[in-house]
Amino acid sequence: MDTPLARPRLHYGWFVVAVAFVLLLVTAGIRSVPGVLMLPLEQEFGWTRDLVSLAVGVNLLFFGLCGPFAAAVMERFGMRKVMVGALAVLVLAVALTTQMDAIWQFTLLWGIFGGLGSGALAGWVAATVANRWFTTHRGIVVGLLTASTATGQLIFLPVLAAMVEYVGWRSAVALIATVTVAIIPLVALVIRNRPQDVGLQPYGATSAELPPPAPTSKNPFRLAFQTLGDCIRSRDFLLLAGSFFVCGASTNGLIGSHLIPASHDHGMTEVVAASMLATIGIFDVIGTLASGWLSDRWSSRWLLFWYYGLRGLSLLFLPYAYDLGRPGLLFFIVFYGLDWVATVPPTVRLTADIFGKERVSTVYAWLFASHQLGASLAAVLAGSIRVWQGSYNLSFIGASILCFIASLLVIQIGRGTQKLPLSEATA
Repeated sequence: MDTPLARPRLHYGWFVVAVAFVLLLVTAGIRSVPGVLMLPLEQEFGWTRDLVSLAVGVNLLFFGLCGPFAAAVMERFGMRKVMVGALAVLVLAVALTTQMDAIWQFTLLWGIFGGLGSGALAGWVAATVANRWFTTHRGIVVGLLTASTATGQLIFLPVLAAMVEYVGWRSAVALIATVTVAIIPLVALVIRNRPQDVGLQPYGATSAELPPPAPTSKNPFRLAFQTLGDCIRSRDFLLLAGSFFVCGASTNGLIGSHLIPASHDHGMTEVVAASMLATIGIFDVIGTLASGWLSDRWSSRWLLFWYYGLRGLSLLFLPYAYDLGRPGLLFFIVFYGLDWVATVPPTVRLTADIFGKERVSTVYAWLFASHQLGASLAAVLAGSIRVWQGSYNLSFIGASILCFIASLLVIQIGRGTQKLPLSEATA
């Protein structure tokens, strides 16, 4: 029988996880800024809610669409180079935002460049680190890295909201830019592409794995599109993409972008509303880590069935939660928070099982693009509905219906299917 390979007491993969966690935490802080800025930008420049929401929607769209190409570039040039390059773009975009005075500048800097910079660090990081550096505990690693989003909210949202209220939104944005600059050396020093780069096997490997494939010399953009072409022939991919579209619409797009202004509509201050969103992040950490543990032990498609169904119930309850006051909102925070991004670990697990470990980075990045397309449309539509009706209630109810549909889609995943074959362009 195979026995575990000798390894250091603390495997280097855990250092990679720690730095990736910090990296994703900071980018989550960057992505949380638009929700805090929506009201002060309206007040200072007179921009309407739908115009600001459009810029946020552009950010979310580019955030998602950049992922598959960033994953393909990463396959060729390595994780460290892509991470450092993306952070440099983010620093530039965020820092220049403090000098803007027109909505087109906000859309360009925060919508396009901010979306590209953060998108280059999304979709593939958790999946790649877990599947390259670990043979066991992959679900836990994905859950931990996914929870960094909630941790970023927890740390940054109350601080940024307080800074906006007491010293101005430009100081809050400058703080984010400074923190981003500070983590670049950490990423450059620690991140490595694969365990073989430091003379190790993946954590938990019971025998020496085959040498990793040489970096591809193919055009990264062609590789990304070829992977998409292969995937759309798969019924499972379409089901995963459809459900993840709903995931993005019901989290980042609606709640992440509009919970603070929606709460302000019900008489809350921006700091209180931001603290409520940050508290959701506390329960999200618990829920996501538990989801990672469960995805190592239970059927991922049935986990997703329950996650989407319960999320639909929580969003259906939200309009009534505002009417019930503190007890109702506390119930929503706990119930919704445990489910915020619990869908990610089982989705990554299904992706790796169906499409193979070596393809998981780019395939999952395309799934994440679908996630962010849903988020982008929800952010724009929710802002327009708010201007049209003076309320977000229709948006909350519509998102809950989508979640119920997604719960029915995911139980069909993986039934009677085989792993998708590699095409010549991606083999």
